[in-house]
Amino acid sequence: MTSQDQSELKKAVAQAAVREIRPKLARDTVLGVGSGSTVNLFIEALAPLRDEFAGAVASSTETERRLKAIGIEVLDLNQTGTLSVYVDGADEIDGDFAMIKGGGAALTREKIVAACASQFICIADGSKYVRQLGGFPLPIEVIPMARSYVARQMVALGFSPVYRQGVVTDNGNQIIDLYDQLIDNAGDLETRINQIAGVVTNGLFAHRGADLLLLGTSDGVQRLTLSR
Repeated sequence: MTSQDQSELKKAVAQAAVREIRPKLARDTVLGVGSGSTVNLFIEALAPLRDEFAGAVASSTETERRLKAIGIEVLDLNQTGTLSVYVDGADEIDGDFAMIKGGGAALTREKIVAACASQFICIADGSKYVRQLGGFPLPIEVIPMARSYVARQMVALGFSPVYRQGVVTDNGNQIIDLYDQLIDNAGDLETRINQIAGVVTNGLFAHRGADLLLLGTSDGVQRLTLSR
């Protein structure tokens, strides 16, 4: 698949997400908006609807900037309560709708916003849909002083940890990427890593996975749901 083809698939799922959420919009609706290249296209497609809902909670400073640039009010999650829907992409998503996220280093805020949403809509091109998670490196956000300690714990779990040099998260922390291991039980691993001192969170979204997947394929956008 060429980069142009992939871009067209991303654009198609972004537009499909707008069509999906439009019937749910009301004057008091607050959306959760993720981050990444596919979400950026969703934000562009959302612009004509800016006056049909109250505003949005952003999962990153970059998303906040993009939302404000098209005239959508960005709200504080502490003041909004439960969100009706959260739209975000994924670096990988499996058949159980568990995901790896965090390629853009926004995983902690993404996980918080997802936890507050009644519905999580994942938008992705077909290359992100995998049989087993782990082909994409698993990011972990860590407190800077704990980076080496956490890396040693990851080696003990069988991973090859790599410090993502030069990256500082919106929370002032650092990222370790985990390579060389496919993930058998995403929920158990998510919990286990999060219990390590110094870990803010990891990029496994298994306990709060997606509710709906809009998947861009060469045959069009597939609307996939999962019974929980």
